[in-house]
Amino acid sequence: MICATRWRPSPERAFSPRWTMRWYCLIESKAWAEWSARAKPQAGRVMAVDHPDTNQDGYVCVTRGVRVTVRSFYLDDQSQPEDSRFVWAYRVRIENQGAEPVQLLRRTWEITDARGRTQHVNGPGVIGEQPLLGPGEHFEYTSGTPLQTPSGFMVGTYHMVVAESGEAFDVAIPAFSLDSPHQGGRMH
Repeated sequence: MICATRWRPSPERAFSPRWTMRWYCLIESKAWAEWSARAKPQAGRVMAVDHPDTNQDGYVCVTRGVRVTVRSFYLDDQSQPEDSRFVWAYRVRIENQGAEPVQLLRRTWEITDARGRTQHVNGPGVIGEQPLLGPGEHFEYTSGTPLQTPSGFMVGTYHMVVAESGEAFDVAIPAFSLDSPHQGGRMH
């Protein structure tokens, strides 16, 4: 299953922080089951979902039996709004709900601020590790990101392999908002 996002600035201003975000997700969640039962989608058709699964666990997406859950937290003590420095931490949980061991080899992030500027971050593993997850196992880590604006969002991909066969596949990291009390209202 694949999650992806598309965003576009509001028509009033070229890079307004008031994004229009649409979620194109086929996710294994109670929210998806309830929404799809009401929408009655046609077989084989991708449906647009206005919101990701944002239950108390955070933003969630499942790809090929790998569930990724993300929660973000604004770090007031590390931010300096007067100098346009805003910092967030994010906590990620990667769960192997599949039947085969999988290994995370690389990650790719797109970090977009309220002005529409996007940073691309690529690298091996996460926090210096390349976790191998057997069926039913999970890995959690915390990382962070600074922005020059009081809001933004992140989305990404984990590049993984099936441990036994070496088959490569990508796991979607759900888009999640980076909100702060300095943005004048929740934008994402």
